[in-house]
Amino acid sequence: MQIAALNIEEPNQLVSYLRGAGHLEAGESPVIRGLPGGVSNRTVLVQRANGASFVIKQALAKLRVEADWRSDPSRSHREALGLQWLARLAPAGTITPFLFEDPEHHVVAMAAVPQPHENWKTRLLAGHVEMDCLKRFGALLGTIHRRAAPFREELRAVFDDRTFFETLRLEPYYLFAASRNPGARRFLEQLIAETLATRETLTHGDYSPKNVLIHENEMVLLDHEVVHWGDPAFDLGFSLTHVLSKALHVDSCRAAFLTAAGLYWESYCEHVGEWAKRNGFEARVARHTLGCLLARVDGRSPLEYLSGPERDQQRAAVLAMMDDPPATVLALVQNFGQSLES
Repeated sequence: MQIAALNIEEPNQLVSYLRGAGHLEAGESPVIRGLPGGVSNRTVLVQRANGASFVIKQALAKLRVEADWRSDPSRSHREALGLQWLARLAPAGTITPFLFEDPEHHVVAMAAVPQPHENWKTRLLAGHVEMDCLKRFGALLGTIHRRAAPFREELRAVFDDRTFFETLRLEPYYLFAASRNPGARRFLEQLIAETLATRETLTHGDYSPKNVLIHENEMVLLDHEVVHWGDPAFDLGFSLTHVLSKALHVDSCRAAFLTAAGLYWESYCEHVGEWAKRNGFEARVARHTLGCLLARVDGRSPLEYLSGPERDQQRAAVLAMMDDPPATVLALVQNFGQSLES
């Protein structure tokens, strides 16, 4: 039997669906509000009369970007699995509780983060660079990576498929950026091969300030549809890119952002333990940071807050380092900072 189409951004459709599925009472009329955020999902807040609220997400087949970027919407099931597993691995209170999923409609629902809360990306772009937040950001990722490692066999069985990571990260970030920068192609193709060959722990794949809400001075991590068993260095390169790009964009706080990038790395190392010291790991983090810095100006999803001249400046800084990449994160941060002053 064919499943009727559902668009959760249509309030009447959504309420009818939720009532029919038993997630609302028969006569209940909640407040429905669309939420801003990523490009890969419809996201809606449902506020019930009893005071309870939940967020429902629906994965899109074609992402909301200028480029033609597509990914199988069945990744909503991956997000549901991510919510359930990360709740076991991450520090208490940092993952929104999973409520229900509907794979046929590519829908997943979770408890809403209580108000008041604020998106961390918004705070950072406003120049609020709180070093304690950067330390907690590193602690959260380090804790997830460390706690997941002992569950290798169980987690690989659940998260071994990296199709969504390839269609939402490797192709639109690294390969697309390589197609626009021939001089970076060899570097990025080698980085892709290295990433695919590295299977060490649960990797979030979208670890970014955009996906963190601050509630009562605590961090809550969102958006887990790219989670997989893979290369933890990608998470670090992906997230360090956001800190460094803001150092470029928010020039009045440049020194603070560069300091924050170093503190983030140090906090991660402290919470992940000896693992961060193993041979080649830090150098791989540095290479992923370079790859992501280039991807966020020349990939399918460029950072919207960077101006044309800022994108040119970031690209030039990265390409200059790719021939002889820094071996340490702090050296990369220092080199990037110096390039911004030249």
